[in-house]
Amino acid sequence: MRKQLTRKQEQFLAYLRRAIERSNRMPSLRQAASDLGVSHTAVAQMLRALEAKGYAKREGRYSRSVHLLNRVSETAAQQRWREVPIIGSITAGLPMYAQQEWDGSVVLDATVYRGQNLFALRVNGDSMKNAGILHNDLAICEPRQYARNGEIVVALIHGEEATVKRFYLHKDYIELRPENSEYKSMRYGFGDVLVQGKVVGIQRVGGSEV
Repeated sequence: MRKQLTRKQEQFLAYLRRAIERSNRMPSLRQAASDLGVSHTAVAQMLRALEAKGYAKREGRYSRSVHLLNRVSETAAQQRWREVPIIGSITAGLPMYAQQEWDGSVVLDATVYRGQNLFALRVNGDSMKNAGILHNDLAICEPRQYARNGEIVVALIHGEEATVKRFYLHKDYIELRPENSEYKSMRYGFGDVLVQGKVVGIQRVGGSEV
Protein backbone atom coordinates (compact mmCIF):
# COMPACT_ATOMS: atom_id res chain seq x y z
CA MET A 1 0.00 0.00 0.00
CA ARG A 2 1.35 3.43 -0.94
CA LYS A 3 2.12 5.93 1.80
CA GLN A 4 0.15 9.15 2.06
CA LEU A 5 1.66 12.25 0.48
CA THR A 6 2.10 15.59 2.14
CA ARG A 7 0.23 18.56 0.69
CA LYS A 8 3.38 19.81 -1.11
CA GLN A 9 4.06 16.34 -2.52
CA GLU A 10 0.47 16.07 -3.79
CA GLN A 11 0.83 19.45 -5.50
CA PHE A 12 4.13 18.35 -7.05
CA LEU A 13 2.60 15.10 -8.29
CA ALA A 14 -0.33 16.99 -9.81
CA TYR A 15 2.13 19.32 -11.56
CA LEU A 16 4.03 16.34 -13.03
CA ARG A 17 0.82 14.77 -14.33
CA ARG A 18 -0.25 18.03 -16.00
CA ALA A 19 3.19 18.48 -17.54
CA ILE A 20 3.17 14.95 -18.95
CA GLU A 21 -0.32 15.40 -20.39
CA ARG A 22 0.84 18.56 -22.18
CA SER A 23 4.10 17.27 -23.63
CA ASN A 24 3.91 13.47 -23.25
CA ARG A 25 7.18 13.44 -21.33
CA MET A 26 8.51 14.04 -17.85
CA PRO A 27 9.79 17.61 -17.36
CA SER A 28 13.48 18.06 -16.60
CA LEU A 29 14.66 19.11 -13.14
CA ARG A 30 15.48 22.53 -14.56
CA GLN A 31 12.04 22.93 -16.13
CA ALA A 32 10.24 21.76 -12.99
CA ALA A 33 12.28 24.07 -10.81
CA SER A 34 11.53 27.00 -13.11
CA ASP A 35 7.81 26.21 -13.32
CA LEU A 36 7.45 25.82 -9.56
CA GLY A 37 9.81 28.59 -8.50
CA VAL A 38 11.96 26.30 -6.36
CA SER A 39 15.54 24.99 -6.47
CA HIS A 40 16.78 21.91 -8.35
CA THR A 41 17.54 20.37 -4.97
CA ALA A 42 13.94 20.80 -3.84
CA VAL A 43 12.64 19.13 -7.00
CA ALA A 44 15.10 16.23 -6.59
CA GLN A 45 14.02 15.78 -2.97
CA MET A 46 10.33 15.68 -3.92
CA LEU A 47 11.06 13.13 -6.67
CA ARG A 48 12.86 10.93 -4.14
CA ALA A 49 9.89 11.26 -1.79
CA LEU A 50 7.51 10.15 -4.57
CA GLU A 51 9.77 7.16 -5.25
CA ALA A 52 9.94 6.21 -1.59
CA LYS A 53 6.15 6.34 -1.27
CA GLY A 54 5.46 4.31 -4.44
CA TYR A 55 4.27 7.08 -6.76
CA ALA A 56 7.29 7.16 -9.09
CA LYS A 57 10.11 4.92 -10.23
CA ARG A 58 13.54 5.64 -11.70
CA GLU A 59 14.56 3.39 -14.63
CA GLY A 60 17.96 2.66 -13.12
CA ARG A 61 19.86 3.65 -10.02
CA TYR A 62 21.54 6.58 -11.75
CA SER A 63 19.04 7.15 -14.57
CA ARG A 64 17.48 10.54 -15.17
CA SER A 65 14.33 8.87 -16.55
CA VAL A 66 11.54 8.83 -13.97
CA HIS A 67 8.11 7.25 -14.48
CA LEU A 68 4.96 7.97 -12.54
CA LEU A 69 3.23 4.83 -11.28
CA ASN A 70 -0.46 3.99 -11.12
CA ARG A 71 -2.21 2.30 -8.20
CA VAL A 72 -0.89 -1.14 -9.11
CA SER A 73 2.70 0.12 -9.41
CA GLU A 74 2.76 0.07 -13.21
CA THR A 75 3.94 2.96 -15.38
CA ALA A 76 1.09 5.45 -15.64
CA ALA A 77 -0.76 5.53 -18.95
CA GLN A 78 0.54 8.99 -19.86
CA GLN A 79 4.10 7.63 -20.07
CA ARG A 80 3.44 4.20 -21.55
CA TRP A 81 3.52 5.29 -25.19
CA ARG A 82 6.46 5.36 -27.59
CA GLU A 83 6.56 6.62 -31.17
CA VAL A 84 8.10 4.31 -33.78
CA PRO A 85 8.84 5.31 -37.40
CA ILE A 86 7.12 3.53 -40.27
CA ILE A 87 9.82 2.97 -42.89
CA GLY A 88 8.22 2.45 -46.29
CA SER A 89 6.62 -0.89 -47.07
CA ILE A 90 7.56 -4.53 -47.29
CA THR A 91 5.89 -7.44 -48.98
CA ALA A 92 4.35 -10.58 -47.57
CA GLY A 93 3.98 -11.98 -51.05
CA LEU A 94 6.64 -11.48 -53.69
CA PRO A 95 9.61 -9.29 -52.72
CA MET A 96 9.28 -5.61 -53.57
CA TYR A 97 11.72 -2.75 -53.90
CA ALA A 98 12.93 -1.60 -50.46
CA GLN A 99 11.75 1.91 -49.62
CA GLN A 100 13.89 3.77 -47.09
CA GLU A 101 11.80 6.90 -46.64
CA TRP A 102 9.62 7.39 -43.60
CA ASP A 103 5.91 6.82 -44.06
CA GLY A 104 4.71 8.38 -40.81
CA SER A 105 4.89 6.81 -37.37
CA VAL A 106 2.90 4.59 -35.02
CA VAL A 107 2.44 4.97 -31.26
CA LEU A 108 2.99 1.76 -29.27
CA ASP A 109 2.67 0.65 -25.66
CA ALA A 110 6.19 0.95 -24.22
CA THR A 111 5.44 -1.73 -21.63
CA VAL A 112 4.88 -4.23 -24.46
CA TYR A 113 7.53 -3.08 -26.94
CA ARG A 114 10.72 -2.58 -24.92
CA GLY A 115 13.39 -3.05 -27.60
CA GLN A 116 15.74 -0.31 -28.73
CA ASN A 117 15.51 1.49 -32.10
CA LEU A 118 12.32 -0.29 -33.14
CA PHE A 119 10.86 0.42 -36.57
CA ALA A 120 7.65 -0.49 -38.35
CA LEU A 121 6.97 -1.55 -41.93
CA ARG A 122 3.65 -1.80 -43.69
CA VAL A 123 2.91 -5.27 -45.06
CA ASN A 124 1.60 -5.82 -48.58
CA GLY A 125 0.27 -9.24 -49.53
CA ASP A 126 -1.01 -12.32 -47.73
CA SER A 127 1.83 -14.85 -47.84
CA MET A 128 2.17 -14.73 -44.02
CA LYS A 129 -1.54 -14.86 -43.18
CA ASN A 130 -1.29 -18.20 -41.33
CA ALA A 131 1.13 -16.51 -38.93
CA GLY A 132 -1.46 -13.80 -38.31
CA ILE A 133 0.24 -11.21 -40.53
CA LEU A 134 -2.30 -9.72 -42.91
CA HIS A 135 -2.26 -7.25 -45.77
CA ASN A 136 -1.75 -3.66 -44.59
CA ASP A 137 -0.65 -4.68 -41.08
CA LEU A 138 2.29 -2.88 -39.50
CA ALA A 139 5.13 -5.26 -38.70
CA ILE A 140 6.94 -3.99 -35.59
CA CYS A 141 10.60 -4.91 -35.94
CA GLU A 142 13.70 -5.00 -33.79
CA PRO A 143 16.87 -4.24 -35.77
CA ARG A 144 18.85 -7.45 -36.32
CA GLN A 145 21.48 -8.70 -38.75
CA TYR A 146 21.08 -12.34 -37.78
CA ALA A 147 18.21 -14.76 -37.21
CA ARG A 148 17.50 -18.11 -35.63
CA ASN A 149 15.69 -20.85 -37.51
CA GLY A 150 11.95 -20.33 -37.45
CA GLU A 151 12.01 -16.63 -36.61
CA ILE A 152 9.97 -14.22 -38.72
CA VAL A 153 12.30 -11.61 -40.15
CA VAL A 154 12.53 -8.69 -42.50
CA ALA A 155 15.11 -9.65 -45.10
CA LEU A 156 16.74 -7.65 -47.87
CA ILE A 157 17.24 -9.73 -51.01
CA HIS A 158 19.98 -8.90 -53.52
CA GLY A 159 20.47 -5.59 -51.74
CA GLU A 160 17.21 -4.04 -52.96
CA GLU A 161 14.12 -6.19 -52.37
CA ALA A 162 12.62 -6.42 -48.88
CA THR A 163 10.30 -9.15 -47.69
CA VAL A 164 8.94 -10.62 -44.46
CA LYS A 165 9.24 -14.40 -44.13
CA ARG A 166 10.17 -17.16 -41.73
CA PHE A 167 13.95 -17.70 -41.77
CA TYR A 168 15.78 -21.04 -42.02
CA LEU A 169 19.52 -21.53 -42.41
CA HIS A 170 20.50 -24.72 -44.26
CA LYS A 171 23.91 -26.17 -44.99
CA ASP A 172 24.27 -24.58 -48.41
CA TYR A 173 21.43 -22.05 -48.71
CA ILE A 174 19.00 -19.75 -46.87
CA GLU A 175 15.29 -20.53 -47.00
CA LEU A 176 12.66 -17.82 -46.66
CA ARG A 177 9.43 -19.64 -45.97
CA PRO A 178 5.91 -18.17 -46.28
CA GLU A 179 2.97 -19.04 -44.03
CA ASN A 180 0.46 -19.60 -46.82
CA SER A 181 0.21 -22.78 -48.89
CA GLU A 182 -0.38 -20.73 -52.04
CA TYR A 183 3.23 -19.50 -51.91
CA LYS A 184 6.43 -21.53 -52.24
CA SER A 185 9.55 -21.27 -50.12
CA MET A 186 12.40 -19.39 -51.76
CA ARG A 187 16.05 -20.45 -51.66
CA TYR A 188 18.93 -17.98 -51.74
CA GLY A 189 22.69 -18.04 -51.52
CA PHE A 190 24.30 -16.81 -48.33
CA GLY A 191 25.40 -13.58 -49.98
CA ASP A 192 21.96 -12.83 -51.40
CA VAL A 193 20.07 -12.27 -48.13
CA LEU A 194 20.69 -9.64 -45.46
CA VAL A 195 18.52 -9.84 -42.35
CA GLN A 196 17.30 -6.37 -41.42
CA GLY A 197 15.25 -7.15 -38.32
CA LYS A 198 13.13 -9.57 -36.36
CA VAL A 199 9.35 -9.10 -36.31
CA VAL A 200 8.40 -8.71 -32.64
CA GLY A 201 4.76 -7.75 -33.07
CA ILE A 202 1.97 -6.76 -35.41
CA GLN A 203 -0.14 -3.64 -35.23
CA ARG A 204 -3.43 -4.03 -37.07
CA VAL A 205 -4.96 -1.10 -38.90
CA GLY A 206 -7.34 0.53 -36.47
CA GLY A 207 -4.94 0.29 -33.54
CA SER A 208 -5.30 -3.30 -32.30
CA GLU A 209 -2.27 -5.41 -31.49
CA VAL A 210 -1.67 -9.02 -32.43
